[in-house]
Amino acid sequence: MFTLKHFKTPATRWCRLNSFKRYKSTQQNVNINIWPSFGEYSEDVKVPFTNEMHLEIPDPDKHRPAYRILDENGNLCPDAKEEVDIKVNDAQSLYKKMVTLQIMDQVLYEAQRQGRISFYMTTSGEEGVNIGSASALELKDTIFAQYREAGVLLWRGFTLQNFIDQCFSNCGDPGKGRQMPIHYGSKELNFQTISSPLTTQVPQAAGAAYAAKRMGTNAVVVTYFGEGAASEGDFHPAMNFAATLHCPVVFFCRNNGYAISTPVKDQYAGDGIISRAEGYGMASIRVDGNCVLAVQKVTKMAREYALQNSKPVLIEAMSYRQGHHSTSDDSTRYRDIEEIEHWKNDCHPITRLRKFMEDRHWWNNDLEKELRANERRLVLEAVREGEDKAKPEPLTNLFEDVYDTIPPHIMEQQHELTEHMALYPDDYNIDEH
Repeated sequence: MFTLKHFKTPATRWCRLNSFKRYKSTQQNVNINIWPSFGEYSEDVKVPFTNEMHLEIPDPDKHRPAYRILDENGNLCPDAKEEVDIKVNDAQSLYKKMVTLQIMDQVLYEAQRQGRISFYMTTSGEEGVNIGSASALELKDTIFAQYREAGVLLWRGFTLQNFIDQCFSNCGDPGKGRQMPIHYGSKELNFQTISSPLTTQVPQAAGAAYAAKRMGTNAVVVTYFGEGAASEGDFHPAMNFAATLHCPVVFFCRNNGYAISTPVKDQYAGDGIISRAEGYGMASIRVDGNCVLAVQKVTKMAREYALQNSKPVLIEAMSYRQGHHSTSDDSTRYRDIEEIEHWKNDCHPITRLRKFMEDRHWWNNDLEKELRANERRLVLEAVREGEDKAKPEPLTNLFEDVYDTIPPHIMEQQHELTEHMALYPDDYNIDEH
């Protein structure tokens, strides 16, 4: 709420008026008022005045450009040659992680279809967003993800077995089987556990960034969300708090074209999510999410800005969700197969980086076959091991990790459940646990 500065003069009590003059015209014997040129409101905000009434109408054809380095064929874009300083080993590392993520998604998607796990969500088409952004961050930067950022965790060191154990909810799952698949988390890797409700992680990230600033951690917080999540009520207070409290947080929006089945044309009328940043007084940049090198560069710049200025940044990565929203979705019911195939064949972030490396003789078909065969073997081995592991012990895990010391009434409930299960062993088979 604005607290406006007051003058003693009643006529100008609402704001400080500047350049107010009154003179007598030499042409006509009348008094003419020259109205103030601007009003100075609280916090020395100066708002110009005008005598021309003008309704600002947005231009639907005006769009913020998306920064990129490589085009769809892996060629350097004009004026980008001076900006590419990546070495062969770094490019290969980015590529290998994207391929690993792609293969893990394919295997676990198939596992769900076979009934071996209950649920899955892929990052198909958004591998560049995942790996490009993760490679620009430091381990001390806290991550608040949505549910399509497995690649960020993969880059940080979460192993294939870690992923598999979580999806199979076995005794190797750090979450002890309490979450549905793909709800990953790792305290060691500074990756907050994913929760199902949409956008809850965004205001949490703003608060965590404010705490990080107060504690002087010299780190930023990064929160990922889709463009559909930006329609949720949690989005506004997160952005507003981060901007007004000067929080070092990077808001990373994956604009992949669809919020489940809702296309972007039905989600917003403005220029994507990036246009909202100006209203919050927030720095922002749009990037081609299918160019992993551009995503890396933009994320690095945003991180440095947020850290050095203790202010938030909004990144909008323009990409496309090539897979179904989840294993509970059939996206061919609301979009054409030709549209999906176009993005897979012509705009895939993995293909783009591969072409870039092949043009420089950093990659070839033999390396490609070896990588894919090896990564698929490792994923399948992890699946077999994860499937053979026992489920978490139910009687203990059901009551742990809420209180530091289990209180008497919870211990009483645990005792009652143990006695009840002993009376009806045929109805409570825990042999697999």
